[in-house]
Amino acid sequence: MAADQNRILIIEDEGNIARVLQLELEHEGYAAEIAGDGIDGLARATDEEWDLILLDIMLPGLNGIEVLRRIRRQDEEIPVLLLTARDSIPDKVAGLDQGANDYITKPFEMEEVLARIRANLRYRNASREKNTSRPLRVGDLYLDPKTRQVRRGERKIRLTPREFDLLTYLMRHAGQVLEREQIIQDVWGFDYAGDTNVVDVYIRYLRQKIDKGAPAPLIHTVRGVGYTLREHDG
Repeated sequence: MAADQNRILIIEDEGNIARVLQLELEHEGYAAEIAGDGIDGLARATDEEWDLILLDIMLPGLNGIEVLRRIRRQDEEIPVLLLTARDSIPDKVAGLDQGANDYITKPFEMEEVLARIRANLRYRNASREKNTSRPLRVGDLYLDPKTRQVRRGERKIRLTPREFDLLTYLMRHAGQVLEREQIIQDVWGFDYAGDTNVVDVYIRYLRQKIDKGAPAPLIHTVRGVGYTLREHDG
């Protein structure tokens, strides 16, 4: 999809930051619009069609985490990138738990923002193409890309969009040992500007949902290399 076909909503109450983002995005060919508080941002995010949302955490009216939570009730697929002035683990974890695709800490470099936008838009488009495929099974784990249903045995599992993407990738490469850098490239996007620790975070999330309480784990760590998904460790 060409950049000029992508609509981006900027939910940011700091006028100077919002305007700079809008001008830079428009310069890149995106159609960018601004909402200045959480209430207006939520209304526009859920009432209109967008390809990606930039969402500040600290917003008047309704904070960004609550805006994100309500967006995810309606749309689990649209990429949402959090903007936060606080480089703290709780903010990041809260955002990721509610389904954020990525986070960017202020002050940020515009090239980093653009790189993450490109990566998320590209991965979303690729995921749409892949999601026409047949259901995946590994042992008693079942995933249907079309309906986005996931089950471990008879237990239904609810995943965030990024967790779903990561699990789909692991299942498509079941039995293969996947390096962290490879996972970052293929799941987060080639020019993802973060570090590989985010893979460990999401693997931990998946293990809590997929393996906890199950007779045997499916997600295994290969020390010094990365991860693999298979029925038996060894």
